Amino acid sequence: MPTKVLIATYSWSGTTAKMATALQRVTGATQVTLTVPAGTFSNDMYATADVVNQQLASGHLPELTNALPDFTQFDVILVGGPVWSAKVATPVRRFLRQLTTYTGTVAPFYTDAGTPGDYEADFSSLVPRATVVAGIGMTAGDLAAADQKLTTWWADFK
Repeated sequence: MPTKVLIATYSWSGTTAKMATALQRVTGATQVTLTVPAGTFSNDMYATADVVNQQLASGHLPELTNALPDFTQFDVILVGGPVWSAKVATPVRRFLRQLTTYTGTVAPFYTDAGTPGDYEADFSSLVPRATVVAGIGMTAGDLAAADQKLTTWWADFK
């Protein structure tokens, strides 16, 4: 079992944050919440989708406004975010750019509306030097049993 674990999470609606809190209870990991400038995204999911599509098309991802830890201090980094159009959310993409030289183990955890698509493949492509292991996804409805599901996933974590 890894000894130094970081959980890095971006949550647009609060659902992924709930999953991250449960994951922190299960792992005892250090947790950091990824934040973007106020007003970057609308509270309306359709308006947010339009902004995200523009960000992906232009490659101009939102800046992260919080300090990030020294990644070399962690054996494993668990990265959480919502699934946006079967892709990694743009704030999480920005975070993953910080891991271009990280060679430890990285795993995604994510929330979706039931259709994650190729999320894990997209995630893996963004951290080519790290060892990416199978992640875990949940819907908002899964959160009632999150501790049990995350405990099982973490116990199998290699």
